[in-house]
Amino acid sequence: MRKKFRHPVTLWGLAAVTLLLMAFPARGGVLLTVDEALRLAFPDCQITRKTVYLTRNQLAQAASLSDVETRSALVNPYVATKNGRIVGVAYFDVHTVRTLTETLMIVIDAENRIQRIEIIAFHEPREYLPRPAWLQQFAGQQLDDELALKRKIRNMTGATLTARAVTDAIRRVMALHLTLKGTLIP
Repeated sequence: MRKKFRHPVTLWGLAAVTLLLMAFPARGGVLLTVDEALRLAFPDCQITRKTVYLTRNQLAQAASLSDVETRSALVNPYVATKNGRIVGVAYFDVHTVRTLTETLMIVIDAENRIQRIEIIAFHEPREYLPRPAWLQQFAGQQLDDELALKRKIRNMTGATLTARAVTDAIRRVMALHLTLKGTLIP
């Protein structure tokens, strides 16, 4: 009969790894590629990526509409069409949640309402990741004073910074969309 041999270094190593995993919560990461997200949002559509450089007046207008700072004058809307009609426009917003970044795809329909939100990347700990049911409350919303936390938008218990970052990103993108509407986006 063979003796079972347990190496003390292996047991200590396992204990150390377990403690490290407990001390540092699992981080999120990239959840979808841009192409995957666009295919989910716009099946069977032709998608055209545009590049827009906002003027100072457009930046000021977007900031005024959203009450959120717009950090870049460069915007890349993805316009989806089907049978010659615009189905929606997708924007990708990268922002900091707490100390790490999150990337959202925000889709706006032809009536200037939020159609869909996808989390593309989330680098904060997973327990702060917004749940699909929480994101669903944005569907059908337009940019107004009620599109805010503690108004039409419920907060997320234990993840207030995430809720604020997502809501601000949506307000920023909606304002950019309305600013560009009629110029480069029909």
